[in-house]
Amino acid sequence: MSSLDTSRPVLLLGGGASTLAAARSLGSAGISVYASGRSGCRAMHSRYCRTALPVPEDMEAAQYWETILISKPDPDLAGCVIMVGCDESLEFVEAHEAALRQLYIVEEFLPDLRRAMLDKLDTLTMARKAGVPTPNFWAVDTVEDVVAIRNELRFPVMVKPLNSLTFMEDFGRKLFIVREDFDEVAEKVQLCRERGHKVMVVEMIPGPDSLLSSYYTYRTSNGALLYNYTKSIIRRWPVNRGGACFHQSEWLPETAEMGRRMFDGIGWQGIGNVEFKRDLRDGQLKIIEVNGRLTAGHPLVTRGGAPIDLIIYCHLTGQPLPHFDSYSQTMRLWDPLRDFMAFLQLRRTGELGFRGWVRSIVAQKIILPFFCIDDPLPGLAEFSGLLGKLVRAPLAMRQRAGQHAD
Repeated sequence: MSSLDTSRPVLLLGGGASTLAAARSLGSAGISVYASGRSGCRAMHSRYCRTALPVPEDMEAAQYWETILISKPDPDLAGCVIMVGCDESLEFVEAHEAALRQLYIVEEFLPDLRRAMLDKLDTLTMARKAGVPTPNFWAVDTVEDVVAIRNELRFPVMVKPLNSLTFMEDFGRKLFIVREDFDEVAEKVQLCRERGHKVMVVEMIPGPDSLLSSYYTYRTSNGALLYNYTKSIIRRWPVNRGGACFHQSEWLPETAEMGRRMFDGIGWQGIGNVEFKRDLRDGQLKIIEVNGRLTAGHPLVTRGGAPIDLIIYCHLTGQPLPHFDSYSQTMRLWDPLRDFMAFLQLRRTGELGFRGWVRSIVAQKIILPFFCIDDPLPGLAEFSGLLGKLVRAPLAMRQRAGQHAD
């Protein structure tokens, strides 16, 4: 865009592949990019990042961001556009919305509504009211609540946190899957409540992760949609409960229609991403979750020809919006290590052989979430971080074993 006014910088908060892709997309358009996050925020290593603002190891991210943006604002960030790439930064912007809007440009959003989408029970409840199909779900607080729904449960089910961020920090996983044991459901609910996590029980839609698809848009305060994008998932790791490690760029009209129904039905504003899974028992797309931020699939979106972050920037800075009539239908985002782990898990259950795995990788053009030939440092930093985790893992296991022995 030759007429693009790039005078306002962008500050990317948190995230991994999400904000790295935004840094590359916006930076290549001539926009000054700042990035701040924990050590895994790879945007801070990008050549498109003008200044990295790492969160000190002895400080909470929200505390650091409050300092550099509100209490003692960094003059270089004055008037910048703020974009978020993780739930932690999303919650920070929600909590400090009024103060941030006085100094910076923040996307349109309704705090109560976006907060509700961070609560998985509220998400499904509001989706059902909006006429969007959902899996069966039950609010539970005690073991007695679980006993009361015993005859309603259809296995497998998930014991799912209402707030994924704190749950992940505590358990190192997004949820618990219970295949067929009712007593295990009660046990997991009790464990979560003892650790202070509110949870619900959700019917697990059967079938492979390839039944998952997502819709992306930005909905303005007057209900206009700035763009429409969809993609699907090929594999996740861990299978059926982890993050996506192999994504497919493709236009899915039914996913888009259902996504628009959701956002229009609840009156959404701002960045919106909604994920569905098709239930082969009745053929319906059923909602899984809603994200009000950039997601891990963002590299596929921008590299595939849908510059949604630039569209958001132009909208927020009052400029004409770039548009795209189509995007790649033959591009895949591949996380090699995590997808290899998914292959091993699927091979053990007989669902995927080595040849089938290789064929899926070479079938279409592949891009990587972190490594890019003209911006290699983020990929090297990610590899170094993974290597460090592999080295530390055996030590952590020995320490836990020693604690049990004591």
